Amino acid sequence: MTKTVVYLILLVAALIGIGIAAHFYRVYEANKHEMDKYNLAVMPDFKVGKTLVVYYSLGGRTKAIAQQIAELTGGDLYEIRTKETFTPDLAFYLKVREQLHSKKYPEIVNDIPDFRKYDTIFVGGPVWWYAPATPLLAFLKKANFRARRVVPFSTQGSNFGSFFIDFNRNVEGAKLRPSASFNNLPAKYDRQVRNKIIQWINSIE
Repeated sequence: MTKTVVYLILLVAALIGIGIAAHFYRVYEANKHEMDKYNLAVMPDFKVGKTLVVYYSLGGRTKAIAQQIAELTGGDLYEIRTKETFTPDLAFYLKVREQLHSKKYPEIVNDIPDFRKYDTIFVGGPVWWYAPATPLLAFLKKANFRARRVVPFSTQGSNFGSFFIDFNRNVEGAKLRPSASFNNLPAKYDRQVRNKIIQWINSIE
């Protein structure tokens, strides 16, 4: 291998590193700017009635948001569980991409809840390949919300992509209400995230 080739490889690696660093800096600044809007405490003024919080979570981020919604509203929790076990590795990303392309989603192992007992149903999951996680899509494929208010939410690294467009296309029998997206943030933003959740729930009628 000649010195020129080595230098080219090093240059490409450096440019990739700079690009990655720039991306993370932009995400950091965007998160800081958004969370600054939620510094002031917000008083709950909810009009959601009896509530169910449906969620799928792989790494725990979506679960944490779902638990806060349930705690604040006094709602019930329902976790989407799949027969298939997901592990976040290279094979996982390839498998998910194929599931999204073929629309052959993983099998849900727990029964669909009785939505007739609830006034408002929050439904959330992580963003995979800029789309709703395939276990969430599998749940939506089986669910008929029977004219209940349905409130979507997502969790993601920085970009929710087509999550809400895809969600709306796959939901049946729902009266959709304002959605919310939550970036994966460090613990120092916990207070602002809670304020954001309260402000969002306050907007739902």
